[in-house]
Amino acid sequence: MSYQNILSNTDNGITTITINRPSKLNALNKATIQELHDAFNEANKNKDTKVIIITGCGEKAFVAGADISEFADFDVKQGKKLAANGQELLFDFVENLSTPVIAAVNGFALGGGLELAMSAHFRIASDNAKMGLPEVSLGVIPGYGGTQRLPQLVGKGRAMEMVMTAGMIDANQALDYGLVNHVTTQEELIPLAEKIAGKIMRNSSVAIKAAIKAVNANYKDGVDGFKTEIKQFGKCFGTEDFKEGTTAFLEKRKAAFPGK
Repeated sequence: MSYQNILSNTDNGITTITINRPSKLNALNKATIQELHDAFNEANKNKDTKVIIITGCGEKAFVAGADISEFADFDVKQGKKLAANGQELLFDFVENLSTPVIAAVNGFALGGGLELAMSAHFRIASDNAKMGLPEVSLGVIPGYGGTQRLPQLVGKGRAMEMVMTAGMIDANQALDYGLVNHVTTQEELIPLAEKIAGKIMRNSSVAIKAAIKAVNANYKDGVDGFKTEIKQFGKCFGTEDFKEGTTAFLEKRKAAFPGK
């Protein structure tokens, strides 16, 4: 599939999706959100893809925000639809993918950019990264899940301060907050993401899919995460990966998971 605003490449089990609008600091517009959905969907269905890395083109920005010019004249109904459609099409979609998603945050991750990074299963950052949700400085609030995912990751108080001040935090502060898992140099960012992806790929993709469902269940209203864990745990016993994993352990050899 060809894209206008992103790049997608699969190699050695890793699909790297790169937002490619450097002149706009990789800002998210409607077309880019649709292309990202398509690329994530395609990668998730591709049996050769075991891990997805999402990053931005260039050294300045992961995603510097949304393309404000697209919605500056929206009314209430249009604004509500914008948030609902965006969450369904991209942000919730990414969070619930069965393929692990690593956000490699290179540079600015602001507004919709930070919201995209937070929808990934976890994040790493370059040491020049800056993150924030500046929406209230424009008279609006984060609309792509920012008010929900940021408190889950950094705690209510820190999230409230970041949202209310519209300020940015640097990579080391993000690491201290638990917003990112690792900080490294710009040059080592993608190699580190690939190294972590390699560790993930040694394990059962079927079990990882079940783990993602179980962990996410804890953050959904009306869903008992413990019951989801029990259900997913039980289902693992019926998989070929479970048979191979336990047999390999007992035979003291490395498992060769079939992914079934």
